[in-house]
Amino acid sequence: MPKIVDHEKQKQLLAEATWRIIRRHGMEQASVRHIAEEAGISVGSLRHYFATQSELFAYSMQLVSERVDARISSLPFSGPPLEDMKKVLCQLLPMDEESRSEMEVWIAFMTKALADPSLKALGDQVFEKMRLGIHSIIESLVQLELAAVDLNVDLETARLHSLIDGLAMHAVIRPDSLSPERLEELVTLHLKSLCKL
Repeated sequence: MPKIVDHEKQKQLLAEATWRIIRRHGMEQASVRHIAEEAGISVGSLRHYFATQSELFAYSMQLVSERVDARISSLPFSGPPLEDMKKVLCQLLPMDEESRSEMEVWIAFMTKALADPSLKALGDQVFEKMRLGIHSIIESLVQLELAAVDLNVDLETARLHSLIDGLAMHAVIRPDSLSPERLEELVTLHLKSLCKL
């Protein structure tokens, strides 16, 4: 009886092999040959799933975004509003080994996207989705009448988005300087600064 292959699962395994190569050796070593070797398959088999390196990178990048989305979707939103907002924002930060791995890979992909139009388009799409999510958090503060009276929604969306991106970058580059507890504390402090006194 022929072996049944779960093609989507195989693509995810290849994406995870790509992440491991990037984390260990950097984007410049993430060749099709090295990724196939890491995944324990032939280059020909890898090409069966991804015709080009860019296709593999785009899929790997998309998978990072989908996993973050899945974690956010599974969060229980039952606490005070600021706590629930903090939970969402913390999913965008390297709070544990899994999210740190994803963030390291995401930063590598975004650097590569500067020269690869297919990755740039995906990066722009995820950037906009994140901006809209943060915008909805700021809007919620206003709708719940928690926001400071003169709060500028667009300005505060840009400021919080920049804060989250900056914290994520700092936590990846200097992990000893920003523990998960410190990240959470900074997010809490910022959310409170947006609220009425």
